[in-house]
Amino acid sequence: MDASKVRAELDRFVHLSAVVEHTYTTDFGTTDSYFSPRGTNDDIVRAAHVVEQILARLLPAWRASIAVDLDGHWRQHREAAQRALVQLERDDEVRAMLGDDAPTLSAGGFHPWAWDGARSMWASSHYRQAVVNALSKVQAETQNKTGRHDLSEAKLFTEVFAPSPPKPGSPRLRLRTDDGSDTYKSAQRGAMTLAEGLFAGIRNVAVHTVAETEVDQQEALEQLAAVSVLARWVDASSLEVAS
Repeated sequence: MDASKVRAELDRFVHLSAVVEHTYTTDFGTTDSYFSPRGTNDDIVRAAHVVEQILARLLPAWRASIAVDLDGHWRQHREAAQRALVQLERDDEVRAMLGDDAPTLSAGGFHPWAWDGARSMWASSHYRQAVVNALSKVQAETQNKTGRHDLSEAKLFTEVFAPSPPKPGSPRLRLRTDDGSDTYKSAQRGAMTLAEGLFAGIRNVAVHTVAETEVDQQEALEQLAAVSVLARWVDASSLEVAS
């Protein structure tokens, strides 16, 4: 991330969206005024397109955590941009002040399959469903890569990561070169068991849990990180087909 360019985009949006007094001369020759954002609506819309993508990375839940703008003056976007600027400028300072220098996770840095699948539900604070959607996205991409649309959930990953040789219509994904070593077998088994754990422990639990039961953001972020690991393994794997 180029922090200086990000700050420049946020600063520009904050400047354009600031509500200021505009004066004009009436048809009667008198002066009157009105209040509206400094920039034109077209300029603000163009700037918002970039800023929304920045906010999705820095403040994923900004739409849910900041009051909705009802007057059309971009106040929700503006407050989110201001908060993002403070985060960029003072995050390290605040963490040091609180004695918490542990590394942090950014959902925007997860594998695109995981974050793209989760993004929309995450923005509305539906964290459990966001993780389930991310898992569904990884499943779909795995089906596309292997052509195994006849399989789903843990069964799909058990089949495609199986250490046995591929068969006609049943290709394999290889995380490493198949040299028959214990390391190779461990990598394949790890991918299978991770997928099994995610579908059993997250997807299946979510399906059988009442909708009102929500996980908190931190727990969901940890789950999404695990989904991202599986996504990277699938994406990085080579496809082996039967000769």
